[in-house]
Amino acid sequence: MTTLVTTQVAEIVATLNRQQANTLVAYLNYKKYHWLTFGPLFRDVHLLFDEQGAEVFAMLDELAERSLMLDGSPVADPTDYLVKATVQPSAGQLSVREMMAEAIASHELIIKEMHQDADLATNAGDIGTADLYTRLVQVHQKHRWFLKEFLRPGDGLVS
Repeated sequence: MTTLVTTQVAEIVATLNRQQANTLVAYLNYKKYHWLTFGPLFRDVHLLFDEQGAEVFAMLDELAERSLMLDGSPVADPTDYLVKATVQPSAGQLSVREMMAEAIASHELIIKEMHQDADLATNAGDIGTADLYTRLVQVHQKHRWFLKEFLRPGDGLVS
């Protein structure tokens, strides 16, 4: 890695902190969806939310540890997560369709931000962080794809 100047490190660590916060909020949303799923596709949707939630949870350490690798600090205090996150915590009773739509919207926000964050890291010469975002974006894209397939009209089960 090329030597990053202090302002570049601070900007990159700020993106990592935001994504770490987004990851925890997205994970907690997934647990809500997992617990509150109902209907004719209960088993499949219940398991999908749990599987995707586990994959999102696994991202937390990678994002936090990348901040430490850059001599920054990860988000550590629970009260800081909601302040730093751009993903909104899920609220209220939702239909399964609404849960999926909410999860899709969260993935779309994270994907958009990670593209921007990867560009920032690349332009600063931090290919390690850019690579991390590139790998994680692919996971979020796959999750979005699977969720969108459930909502596609004409399946004969729910639409």
